[in-house]
Amino acid sequence: MTGAEDGTAAAPGAAAGTERRTAAPPAMAPAPERTDVCVVGAGPGGLTLALLLLRSGLRVTVVEKTRSRDREFRGEILQPGALAVLDRLGVLAGARARGCHEHSRFRLLERDRVLLDVDYRTLPAPYDHLLSLPQSHLLAELLAHCAAFPGFRYAEGHRVDGLLRDGDGRVTGVTAGGPAVTARIVVGADGRFSKVRRLAGIGAGRTEAFDQDVLWFKLRRPADGGAPPSRDVRVLRGRDSSPVLVYGSWPDRVQIGWTLPHQGYRDVVRHGLDHVKEQLAHAVPEYAGLIDEQITSLRDLTLLDVFSGRAERWAADGLVLMGDAAHTHSPIGAQGINLAVQDAVVLHPLLVEAVAADRADAAFLSRFEERRAPDIAAVMRLQEMQSKAMLASGGLVNRVRPRLAAVVRHTPVYRKILRTVAFGNPSVRVAEHLFTG
Repeated sequence: MTGAEDGTAAAPGAAAGTERRTAAPPAMAPAPERTDVCVVGAGPGGLTLALLLLRSGLRVTVVEKTRSRDREFRGEILQPGALAVLDRLGVLAGARARGCHEHSRFRLLERDRVLLDVDYRTLPAPYDHLLSLPQSHLLAELLAHCAAFPGFRYAEGHRVDGLLRDGDGRVTGVTAGGPAVTARIVVGADGRFSKVRRLAGIGAGRTEAFDQDVLWFKLRRPADGGAPPSRDVRVLRGRDSSPVLVYGSWPDRVQIGWTLPHQGYRDVVRHGLDHVKEQLAHAVPEYAGLIDEQITSLRDLTLLDVFSGRAERWAADGLVLMGDAAHTHSPIGAQGINLAVQDAVVLHPLLVEAVAADRADAAFLSRFEERRAPDIAAVMRLQEMQSKAMLASGGLVNRVRPRLAAVVRHTPVYRKILRTVAFGNPSVRVAEHLFTG
């Protein structure tokens, strides 16, 4: 239930209307006269695409609004499909070496009764587990690999504020606080609230398909080590409390996501911090002591507004969207990073061909959406089904859920769902024949 690609969300306790003064970022170094591809957004999807293009001999500029990769990210669970791609690119080993936790099972528990036990170890090795990998570790490793190529340029700390266009309206680059980057193709990989998408006049296609939002927080395990991190990713259902996601996060954290009624956060916090802590402790009593000790402000909590969306189109002349900018998902099933990385794999050969043939019209770039749309639709349907099965409440569903889980576990449907969640479309393969040198 984790893993939006951009991995960040608003701190619900932040004061509205407060002016924050920060030093202006340093002026961007003079841009090349023309780069081949400008990727806006240095998340896992954008940097994976950049590396694929660089290895294919293209020049790539990545523009990223933030300067720090050490900030807290919410999305950090990688599915086996993403692990396989990153391994093929030579990135996975280095990212793992920076620190991670493996998780072998996903379990749905209701008052200590296991309703669903999804064992990833039944998948073929070596991608037979979930990996809780801090996103900062993955981004640092991807950037290190990109930096080895002379055609790579990284402009961090610059917010895109405009699209460059030629006389025919075709996108030819971006402006970011004044400096301009010109490119044959611009890729919007800047997350679910994409600025590039908005500047291009493309609707987000938001739909309220889910009944829950998620309140996220991390706890530090005791300095004496306490119990080792669980190898399970768990969804806990109590008798009279909302479902909670719990898993171990590197190095000594426990990450918890407490589900709330959609857009119901204000009702929860209007009684104050102590009431919120009481509710959290009731939902996950095994962590009640740590919650009381470590949650000292609403700023320690991060609210994720859960919705799905599919942009009304993914391409315009000179521009293509990918990842959460093109299709936004619920955190259920940890699909965000998986889908973004596989988007990069699918988009890579199309962009290599586009640059070689000097084709960047919307009709040509729309081939990406044509290829990926069935996969994305399948994931969205699956997530809606998972949400209803795992998170919904009510007398009837509470009685049916245990029986349905027991039946599904012993049918071919279970195996099919597991492989879909873990790997996505199995035909997605890195086009290594396009690599040069």
